[in-house]
Amino acid sequence: MLNLFAIADTCFLIDWSYWRYRDVLFELFKTVFIPENVLREVKSENTLDWITSNLAKGKLALYTETPDIVEFATRIMEKSRLIPGLRGVDLPEGICLAVGKRRGYFVLTENRGALMAVDILEELSSVRVWRSLEVIVEAIKKKLIPGNPVDIFKSYEEDTKHFFPRRELGVVINELRGETREVA
Repeated sequence: MLNLFAIADTCFLIDWSYWRYRDVLFELFKTVFIPENVLREVKSENTLDWITSNLAKGKLALYTETPDIVEFATRIMEKSRLIPGLRGVDLPEGICLAVGKRRGYFVLTENRGALMAVDILEELSSVRVWRSLEVIVEAIKKKLIPGNPVDIFKSYEEDTKHFFPRRELGVVINELRGETREVA
């Protein structure tokens, strides 16, 4: 197991719930928290079914936002809108980033604003943010998903209709192939 806890935002959960290997997430993290604010945003029946099933199994857990987390998230939102070139962070992603900072949880998101905020806002520099790309890479490295990395990423794109940036995917595939050659 990589880490005990992660916290996920809406865009990550929606995409992830459609993937055939989605349960690998629980081999990487003991528990993935979902802020109540995030849960309120989910409208997809498929995603809600997956979430409720895994809440019942204890693999997902609700995270109730405390006033200090909401205050921190609000500051993140405000700062994200003051810095030219930084995409705005909304409250659900801000809550995930705030919890990531305060509790040390991995933040799982596809939100560009959240990804940029970690790189630009000094107070968030220690927050570990992973997109599905990084989660899948870690699962492949740990041999939690069988098969060729190219086919694994292709399955994600087919199932979710979420396409990885080609350049980043190429770099990741080359790195994974390099690891495979060294091991062999």
